[in-house]
Amino acid sequence: MANSIAKGGPSPRLLTPQNSALLLIDHQPQMAFASHSMDVQLLINNVTGLAKSAKIFNVPVVLTTVAAKSFSGPLFATIQEVYPKQDPIDRTTMNSWEDPKVVEAVRATDRKKVVMAALWTEVCLATAALSALDDGFEVYIVTDASAGVTSEAHEMAIQRMIQAGAVPMTWLQVMLEWQRDWARQETYNAVMTLAKEHAGGYGLGINYAKTMLGEHASEGQQDLGK
Repeated sequence: MANSIAKGGPSPRLLTPQNSALLLIDHQPQMAFASHSMDVQLLINNVTGLAKSAKIFNVPVVLTTVAAKSFSGPLFATIQEVYPKQDPIDRTTMNSWEDPKVVEAVRATDRKKVVMAALWTEVCLATAALSALDDGFEVYIVTDASAGVTSEAHEMAIQRMIQAGAVPMTWLQVMLEWQRDWARQETYNAVMTLAKEHAGGYGLGINYAKTMLGEHASEGQQDLGK
């Protein structure tokens, strides 16, 4: 690793659109009703932003639900709208990694870095993350697109996964790590639009700069990456 640092360039630890896949687990109404570690509207905003980010960068996405028709309800509409032609894999198992269809779908992406978010953090995210780690995958857990029944349950689950080797991230961090360079024009405009829609204060800042400084504000953003 020392030699890599001496030569410069990005760390192999970083996510790219070419080395990662996204697994979204059980973002469903019944699961959200009991999620109290964060505001539900914020949760919906964040996981929708994450799903849209993957779409922008053509990152493979696996969607899965649990007992959708008998108990938990459908996938959040805001996620399904991003992938209207993709049917979530419905399961009976709390641990999605115990469902062969989910594991096969992740393996089919041919990516070793798996970005995960789930409801609940302490059950559906923790069991899948720990299982995937032991199955040889690198796991990145999106903590602000996941939620638990209590703040303590969420935090203890995050600690447990970190101890096992999972990497905690936020959805905006994932998006910007995929973008990495503001000179990447093919995704620049879509990323800026998504940030304005879902990134809170950052999005407000983009709108403010454009309003106060004109179109040159966006050009300055690109210059920061050079």
